[in-house]
Amino acid sequence: MMTTADDTRSRILAAARELFAERGYAATSLADIAAAVGLTKTAVAYHFHPKDRLAAELLSPAADEMLALLGTDYADRAELVEALVAFSVRYRSVIRLFMEDLSADDAVAPGSKRETVKTFRDEIHARLVGDDPAPEARVKSWALLGALLWGVVRTMDLPEDQVRAVLLESCRAF
Repeated sequence: MMTTADDTRSRILAAARELFAERGYAATSLADIAAAVGLTKTAVAYHFHPKDRLAAELLSPAADEMLALLGTDYADRAELVEALVAFSVRYRSVIRLFMEDLSADDAVAPGSKRETVKTFRDEIHARLVGDDPAPEARVKSWALLGALLWGVVRTMDLPEDQVRAVLLESCRAF
């Protein structure tokens, strides 16, 4: 059976997602990804050069779902928190990539997926606190978002169901 370019790209993306989640973006080279899929570094670079194209492609589905999450009217804050927890657990490897490696780069191009990710954080915070939040509400909402994001980033080794249940219980306390 012949391997198509789409199959190769999919294998490269899957390996990159796994290695970025395991080691982090900066600590994973194109050569590491090539070795994981049985290709040469040149073959990987043909599909994804420079390496940040890999990150952008991995962020894309999460960014699209972020927009859908923001476009949804939730009955109350608890329903929004539940949706945030489910999203965060589902995309925890992508969130780790963003939180640990890409967030240091604050310069994003207008209209880029990375700008969408950055905007998402601020819009979710605004939806959690409302139009004129008291200082306590602002602090609690940022604490909730921080706990949620770092909670998924630092628990990559645990089953999704367990992480989701504990995070949901913890986030409801905020």
